[in-house]
Amino acid sequence: MLNLYSARIESMSIHRVGNKSRNESLFLSEEPFELSDELTPLIKEYFLKSFRDKEENYYQFVHETDLEFHNLYNLANEIFNNPSKTHEISKKITTYLFEQSMHQHIKGGEVYVVYFENVLVDNEKVNAIGIFKSELKHDFLQFEENQNNLDLILQQGVYLNKLDKGALILETEKEQGYKVLSVDSNKYDTKYWLEQFLGVDFFEDENFYTKKYLKFCENFAKDVVLPAEDKQQEVMFMNKAMNHFASNDNFNEQEFLKDVIENPDLEPEFKNYKTEQAPKYKIEDLAEFPISNTAVTAARKKIKSVINLDTNVQIKMDFVNGDSADKYIEKGWDEDRQMYYYLVYFNKEEKK
Repeated sequence: MLNLYSARIESMSIHRVGNKSRNESLFLSEEPFELSDELTPLIKEYFLKSFRDKEENYYQFVHETDLEFHNLYNLANEIFNNPSKTHEISKKITTYLFEQSMHQHIKGGEVYVVYFENVLVDNEKVNAIGIFKSELKHDFLQFEENQNNLDLILQQGVYLNKLDKGALILETEKEQGYKVLSVDSNKYDTKYWLEQFLGVDFFEDENFYTKKYLKFCENFAKDVVLPAEDKQQEVMFMNKAMNHFASNDNFNEQEFLKDVIENPDLEPEFKNYKTEQAPKYKIEDLAEFPISNTAVTAARKKIKSVINLDTNVQIKMDFVNGDSADKYIEKGWDEDRQMYYYLVYFNKEEKK
Protein backbone atom coordinates (compact mmCIF):
# COMPACT_ATOMS: atom_id res chain seq x y z
CA MET A 1 0.00 0.00 0.00
CA LEU A 2 1.23 3.50 -0.88
CA ASN A 3 1.05 6.35 1.64
CA LEU A 4 2.10 9.80 0.44
CA TYR A 5 0.92 11.96 3.34
CA SER A 6 4.28 11.91 5.11
CA ALA A 7 6.27 12.50 1.90
CA ARG A 8 8.65 15.46 2.09
CA ILE A 9 10.08 17.47 -0.80
CA GLU A 10 13.86 17.68 -0.48
CA SER A 11 14.61 19.42 -3.79
CA MET A 12 12.78 20.60 -6.87
CA SER A 13 14.02 21.68 -10.29
CA ILE A 14 11.89 23.39 -12.93
CA HIS A 15 12.63 23.39 -16.66
CA ARG A 16 10.59 23.84 -19.85
CA VAL A 17 10.31 21.67 -22.94
CA GLY A 18 8.84 22.57 -26.28
CA ASN A 19 7.86 20.34 -29.18
CA LYS A 20 11.08 19.43 -30.97
CA SER A 21 9.33 18.61 -34.25
CA ARG A 22 7.97 22.19 -34.35
CA ASN A 23 11.40 23.65 -33.58
CA GLU A 24 10.28 24.82 -30.13
CA SER A 25 13.01 25.42 -27.60
CA LEU A 26 14.30 23.70 -24.48
CA PHE A 27 14.92 25.81 -21.36
CA LEU A 28 17.00 24.46 -18.49
CA SER A 29 17.22 26.33 -15.19
CA GLU A 30 20.71 26.91 -13.80
CA GLU A 31 19.72 26.35 -10.17
CA PRO A 32 17.07 24.31 -8.31
CA PHE A 33 13.95 26.16 -7.21
CA GLU A 34 13.78 27.23 -3.57
CA LEU A 35 10.30 26.49 -2.24
CA SER A 36 8.80 28.83 0.35
CA ASP A 37 6.89 27.55 3.39
CA GLU A 38 3.72 28.98 1.88
CA LEU A 39 4.18 27.29 -1.52
CA THR A 40 5.44 23.89 -0.33
CA PRO A 41 2.09 22.34 0.79
CA LEU A 42 0.33 23.66 -2.33
CA ILE A 43 2.89 22.30 -4.77
CA LYS A 44 3.13 18.98 -2.91
CA GLU A 45 -0.65 18.57 -3.13
CA TYR A 46 -0.54 19.46 -6.85
CA PHE A 47 2.08 16.78 -7.53
CA LEU A 48 0.77 13.96 -5.34
CA LYS A 49 -3.03 14.32 -5.23
CA SER A 50 -3.53 12.37 -8.47
CA PHE A 51 -1.48 9.45 -7.16
CA ARG A 52 -3.43 9.24 -3.90
CA ASP A 53 -6.72 9.10 -5.81
CA LYS A 54 -5.40 6.54 -8.28
CA GLU A 55 -5.61 2.75 -8.06
CA GLU A 56 -2.13 1.35 -7.45
CA ASN A 57 -1.21 0.08 -10.90
CA TYR A 58 2.55 -0.23 -10.66
CA TYR A 59 4.87 -0.21 -13.64
CA GLN A 60 8.56 -1.09 -13.90
CA PHE A 61 11.32 0.06 -16.24
CA VAL A 62 11.90 -2.49 -19.01
CA HIS A 63 14.39 -2.85 -21.85
CA GLU A 64 14.43 -5.44 -24.63
CA THR A 65 18.13 -6.17 -23.99
CA ASP A 66 19.00 -5.25 -20.42
CA LEU A 67 18.08 -2.56 -17.88
CA GLU A 68 21.65 -1.24 -17.99
CA PHE A 69 20.76 0.26 -21.40
CA HIS A 70 17.61 2.02 -20.12
CA ASN A 71 18.26 5.79 -20.04
CA LEU A 72 15.73 6.82 -17.39
CA TYR A 73 16.51 3.82 -15.18
CA ASN A 74 20.20 4.80 -15.16
CA LEU A 75 19.40 8.45 -14.43
CA ALA A 76 17.16 7.39 -11.53
CA ASN A 77 20.02 5.23 -10.19
CA GLU A 78 22.32 8.26 -10.25
CA ILE A 79 19.88 10.34 -8.21
CA PHE A 80 19.17 7.62 -5.65
CA ASN A 81 22.91 6.99 -5.27
CA ASN A 82 23.68 10.70 -4.85
CA PRO A 83 20.62 12.92 -4.16
CA SER A 84 22.81 16.06 -4.10
CA LYS A 85 23.14 15.65 -7.89
CA THR A 86 19.36 15.78 -8.45
CA HIS A 87 19.38 19.17 -10.16
CA GLU A 88 22.24 18.30 -12.46
CA ILE A 89 20.56 15.04 -13.48
CA SER A 90 17.16 16.75 -13.80
CA LYS A 91 18.62 18.60 -16.80
CA LYS A 92 19.46 15.26 -18.43
CA ILE A 93 15.96 13.93 -17.70
CA THR A 94 14.34 17.03 -19.21
CA THR A 95 16.62 16.89 -22.26
CA TYR A 96 15.70 13.23 -22.73
CA LEU A 97 11.98 14.13 -22.53
CA PHE A 98 12.58 16.88 -25.11
CA GLU A 99 14.19 14.31 -27.44
CA GLN A 100 11.01 12.20 -27.26
CA SER A 101 8.75 15.19 -28.03
CA MET A 102 8.69 14.63 -31.77
CA HIS A 103 5.01 14.02 -32.56
CA GLN A 104 3.15 17.14 -33.70
CA HIS A 105 0.37 16.60 -31.13
CA ILE A 106 2.70 16.68 -28.12
CA LYS A 107 2.32 19.86 -26.11
CA GLY A 108 5.17 21.76 -24.57
CA GLY A 109 5.19 22.70 -20.92
CA GLU A 110 7.01 23.00 -17.63
CA VAL A 111 8.87 19.96 -16.28
CA TYR A 112 9.40 19.49 -12.53
CA VAL A 113 11.91 16.98 -11.21
CA VAL A 114 11.42 16.44 -7.48
CA TYR A 115 13.28 14.36 -4.90
CA PHE A 116 11.03 13.05 -2.11
CA GLU A 117 11.81 11.45 1.22
CA ASN A 118 9.52 9.56 3.63
CA VAL A 119 7.27 7.90 1.08
CA LEU A 120 5.63 4.84 2.64
CA VAL A 121 5.40 1.70 0.50
CA ASP A 122 3.93 -1.27 2.39
CA ASN A 123 4.82 0.51 5.68
CA GLU A 124 8.46 0.90 4.62
CA LYS A 125 9.98 4.38 4.21
CA VAL A 126 11.56 4.88 0.79
CA ASN A 127 12.79 7.79 -1.28
CA ALA A 128 11.17 8.69 -4.59
CA ILE A 129 11.80 10.73 -7.71
CA GLY A 130 8.88 12.66 -9.17
CA ILE A 131 8.81 13.77 -12.80
CA PHE A 132 5.84 16.00 -13.51
CA LYS A 133 4.76 18.03 -16.54
CA SER A 134 2.20 20.84 -16.79
CA GLU A 135 0.93 21.32 -20.33
CA LEU A 136 -2.44 23.08 -20.31
CA LYS A 137 -2.70 26.75 -19.39
CA HIS A 138 -5.93 28.17 -18.00
CA ASP A 139 -7.26 31.73 -17.99
CA PHE A 140 -7.69 33.45 -14.64
CA LEU A 141 -8.45 36.98 -13.50
CA GLN A 142 -6.07 39.13 -11.46
CA PHE A 143 -7.05 42.44 -9.86
CA GLU A 144 -4.92 45.51 -9.30
CA GLU A 145 -5.67 48.80 -7.55
CA ASN A 146 -5.05 51.78 -9.81
CA GLN A 147 -5.64 55.03 -7.93
CA ASN A 148 -9.44 55.15 -7.46
CA ASN A 149 -10.25 52.17 -9.66
CA LEU A 150 -9.84 48.40 -9.50
CA ASP A 151 -8.36 47.08 -12.73
CA LEU A 152 -9.03 43.62 -14.06
CA ILE A 153 -6.16 41.75 -15.73
CA LEU A 154 -6.51 38.51 -17.73
CA GLN A 155 -3.60 36.11 -17.19
CA GLN A 156 -2.81 32.49 -17.88
CA GLY A 157 -1.38 29.89 -15.54
CA VAL A 158 -1.33 26.30 -14.32
CA TYR A 159 -4.44 24.87 -12.66
CA LEU A 160 -3.25 23.37 -9.37
CA ASN A 161 -6.18 20.97 -8.99
CA LYS A 162 -5.17 18.74 -11.90
CA LEU A 163 -1.78 17.35 -12.88
CA ASP A 164 -1.35 16.84 -16.62
CA LYS A 165 1.40 14.22 -16.54
CA GLY A 166 3.44 12.67 -13.77
CA ALA A 167 5.55 9.71 -12.72
CA LEU A 168 6.74 8.55 -9.31
CA ILE A 169 9.83 6.35 -9.28
CA LEU A 170 9.95 4.57 -5.92
CA GLU A 171 13.27 3.37 -4.53
CA THR A 172 12.15 -0.23 -4.16
CA GLU A 173 12.54 -3.37 -6.32
CA LYS A 174 15.58 -1.89 -8.06
CA GLU A 175 16.67 -5.18 -9.65
CA GLN A 176 13.28 -5.53 -11.33
CA GLY A 177 13.30 -1.96 -12.65
CA TYR A 178 11.87 -0.09 -9.63
CA LYS A 179 8.20 0.38 -8.89
CA VAL A 180 6.85 3.25 -10.98
CA LEU A 181 3.46 5.00 -10.90
CA SER A 182 2.17 7.10 -13.78
CA VAL A 183 -0.56 9.70 -14.25
CA ASP A 184 -1.64 11.04 -17.62
CA SER A 185 -4.71 13.26 -17.78
CA ASN A 186 -4.28 14.02 -21.50
CA LYS A 187 -4.83 10.67 -23.23
CA TYR A 188 -3.98 11.77 -26.76
CA ASP A 189 -0.27 11.00 -26.37
CA THR A 190 -0.13 8.15 -23.82
CA LYS A 191 2.30 6.15 -25.96
CA TYR A 192 4.79 9.01 -25.90
CA TRP A 193 4.70 9.32 -22.09
CA LEU A 194 4.57 5.65 -21.04
CA GLU A 195 6.50 3.94 -23.81
CA GLN A 196 8.84 6.46 -25.42
CA PHE A 197 9.79 8.52 -22.37
CA LEU A 198 9.25 6.34 -19.28
CA GLY A 199 9.87 3.02 -21.04
CA VAL A 200 7.77 0.97 -18.62
CA ASP A 201 5.54 -2.08 -18.53
CA PHE A 202 3.23 -3.42 -15.82
CA PHE A 203 4.94 -4.57 -12.63
CA GLU A 204 4.03 -8.22 -12.23
CA ASP A 205 3.23 -8.60 -8.54
CA GLU A 206 0.24 -9.91 -6.58
CA ASN A 207 -1.73 -6.76 -7.42
CA PHE A 208 -1.10 -7.30 -11.14
CA TYR A 209 -1.91 -11.02 -11.05
CA THR A 210 -5.09 -10.57 -8.98
CA LYS A 211 -6.40 -7.80 -11.19
CA LYS A 212 -5.60 -9.62 -14.44
CA TYR A 213 -7.08 -12.93 -13.29
CA LEU A 214 -10.30 -11.29 -12.12
CA LYS A 215 -10.59 -9.42 -15.43
CA PHE A 216 -10.09 -12.73 -17.22
CA CYS A 217 -12.89 -14.26 -15.08
CA GLU A 218 -15.19 -11.34 -15.85
CA ASN A 219 -14.74 -11.86 -19.59
CA PHE A 220 -15.16 -15.64 -19.25
CA ALA A 221 -18.48 -14.99 -17.50
CA LYS A 222 -19.57 -12.66 -20.29
CA ASP A 223 -18.27 -14.70 -23.25
CA VAL A 224 -18.97 -18.26 -22.06
CA VAL A 225 -21.29 -18.42 -19.02
CA LEU A 226 -23.84 -15.90 -20.31
CA PRO A 227 -24.37 -17.50 -23.77
CA ALA A 228 -24.37 -21.03 -22.28
CA GLU A 229 -26.78 -20.24 -19.44
CA ASP A 230 -28.20 -16.78 -18.61
CA LYS A 231 -27.48 -13.41 -16.98
CA GLN A 232 -28.29 -14.74 -13.50
CA GLN A 233 -25.63 -17.45 -13.82
CA GLU A 234 -23.13 -14.91 -15.18
CA VAL A 235 -23.69 -12.69 -12.13
CA MET A 236 -23.53 -15.69 -9.78
CA PHE A 237 -20.24 -16.83 -11.28
CA MET A 238 -18.62 -13.42 -10.76
CA ASN A 239 -20.01 -13.09 -7.24
CA LYS A 240 -18.58 -16.48 -6.33
CA ALA A 241 -15.26 -15.61 -7.98
CA MET A 242 -15.06 -12.34 -6.03
CA ASN A 243 -15.93 -14.03 -2.76
CA HIS A 244 -13.33 -16.74 -3.33
CA PHE A 245 -10.63 -14.11 -3.85
CA ALA A 246 -11.85 -12.09 -0.86
CA SER A 247 -11.82 -15.16 1.42
CA ASN A 248 -8.33 -16.43 0.60
CA ASP A 249 -4.80 -15.12 1.00
CA ASN A 250 -3.41 -17.29 -1.78
CA PHE A 251 -4.92 -18.35 -5.09
CA ASN A 252 -4.93 -21.96 -6.25
CA GLU A 253 -6.67 -22.57 -9.56
CA GLN A 254 -7.93 -26.07 -8.74
CA GLU A 255 -9.43 -24.88 -5.45
CA PHE A 256 -10.93 -21.91 -7.28
CA LEU A 257 -12.63 -24.09 -9.90
CA LYS A 258 -13.95 -26.45 -7.22
CA ASP A 259 -15.39 -23.53 -5.25
CA VAL A 260 -16.80 -21.43 -8.07
CA ILE A 261 -17.92 -23.70 -10.93
CA GLU A 262 -20.96 -25.86 -10.15
CA ASN A 263 -21.76 -26.96 -13.70
CA PRO A 264 -19.16 -29.65 -14.59
CA ASP A 265 -19.53 -28.84 -18.29
CA LEU A 266 -18.10 -25.37 -17.67
CA GLU A 267 -14.76 -26.53 -16.27
CA PRO A 268 -13.30 -27.71 -19.62
CA GLU A 269 -14.76 -24.55 -21.19
CA PHE A 270 -12.89 -22.50 -18.59
CA LYS A 271 -9.61 -24.28 -19.34
CA ASN A 272 -10.05 -23.91 -23.09
CA TYR A 273 -10.90 -20.23 -22.72
CA LYS A 274 -7.80 -19.72 -20.59
CA THR A 275 -5.60 -21.43 -23.19
CA GLU A 276 -6.96 -19.09 -25.88
CA GLN A 277 -7.09 -15.86 -23.90
CA ALA A 278 -4.23 -16.19 -21.39
CA PRO A 279 -1.60 -14.32 -23.47
CA LYS A 280 -3.91 -11.30 -23.58
CA TYR A 281 -3.96 -11.17 -19.77
CA LYS A 282 -0.39 -12.48 -19.20
CA ILE A 283 -1.67 -15.39 -17.12
CA GLU A 284 -0.46 -18.29 -19.30
CA ASP A 285 1.34 -20.19 -16.53
CA LEU A 286 -0.53 -18.62 -13.64
CA ALA A 287 -2.15 -21.21 -11.37
CA GLU A 288 -0.97 -20.07 -7.92
CA PHE A 289 -0.17 -16.60 -6.55
CA PRO A 290 -0.68 -14.40 -3.44
CA ILE A 291 -3.95 -12.47 -3.55
CA SER A 292 -3.98 -8.68 -3.27
CA ASN A 293 -6.88 -7.43 -1.12
CA THR A 294 -6.48 -3.96 -2.63
CA ALA A 295 -7.00 -5.32 -6.14
CA VAL A 296 -10.01 -7.40 -5.05
CA THR A 297 -11.68 -4.38 -3.42
CA ALA A 298 -11.06 -2.24 -6.52
CA ALA A 299 -12.36 -4.95 -8.87
CA ARG A 300 -15.50 -5.56 -6.78
CA LYS A 301 -16.48 -1.90 -7.16
CA LYS A 302 -16.33 -2.19 -10.94
CA ILE A 303 -18.35 -5.37 -11.29
CA LYS A 304 -21.96 -4.59 -12.22
CA SER A 305 -24.25 -7.29 -10.85
CA VAL A 306 -27.29 -6.05 -12.74
CA ILE A 307 -29.81 -7.90 -14.90
CA ASN A 308 -31.32 -5.51 -17.47
CA LEU A 309 -34.67 -6.67 -18.82
CA ASP A 310 -36.41 -5.57 -22.03
CA THR A 311 -39.41 -4.48 -19.95
CA ASN A 312 -37.41 -1.54 -18.56
CA VAL A 313 -36.88 -3.36 -15.26
CA GLN A 314 -33.49 -3.77 -13.58
CA ILE A 315 -32.60 -6.37 -10.96
CA LYS A 316 -29.52 -5.36 -9.03
CA MET A 317 -27.86 -8.17 -7.10
CA ASP A 318 -25.55 -6.69 -4.52
CA PHE A 319 -24.52 -9.83 -2.66
CA VAL A 320 -21.80 -10.44 -0.11
CA ASN A 321 -22.51 -14.13 -0.49
CA GLY A 322 -22.64 -15.31 -4.10
CA ASP A 323 -25.07 -18.11 -3.18
CA SER A 324 -27.76 -15.50 -2.47
CA ALA A 325 -28.58 -15.24 -6.17
CA ASP A 326 -29.37 -18.94 -6.20
CA LYS A 327 -31.32 -18.92 -2.93
CA TYR A 328 -33.49 -15.85 -3.42
CA ILE A 329 -34.02 -15.56 -7.19
CA GLU A 330 -35.75 -18.09 -9.44
CA LYS A 331 -36.12 -17.87 -13.19
CA GLY A 332 -39.10 -19.38 -14.98
CA TRP A 333 -41.33 -19.35 -18.06
CA ASP A 334 -44.98 -18.19 -18.09
CA GLU A 335 -46.96 -20.16 -20.71
CA ASP A 336 -49.91 -17.75 -20.71
CA ARG A 337 -47.81 -14.64 -21.31
CA GLN A 338 -45.13 -16.46 -23.31
CA MET A 339 -42.53 -14.55 -21.30
CA TYR A 340 -39.70 -15.34 -18.90
CA TYR A 341 -39.99 -14.14 -15.29
CA TYR A 342 -37.83 -13.79 -12.17
CA LEU A 343 -39.30 -14.69 -8.78
CA VAL A 344 -37.58 -12.81 -5.92
CA TYR A 345 -37.85 -13.87 -2.26
CA PHE A 346 -37.45 -11.37 0.59
CA ASN A 347 -38.52 -10.73 4.20
CA LYS A 348 -39.09 -6.98 4.08
CA GLU A 349 -38.44 -3.95 1.94
CA GLU A 350 -35.42 -1.92 2.99
CA LYS A 351 -36.05 1.78 3.61
CA LYS A 352 -33.03 3.68 2.31
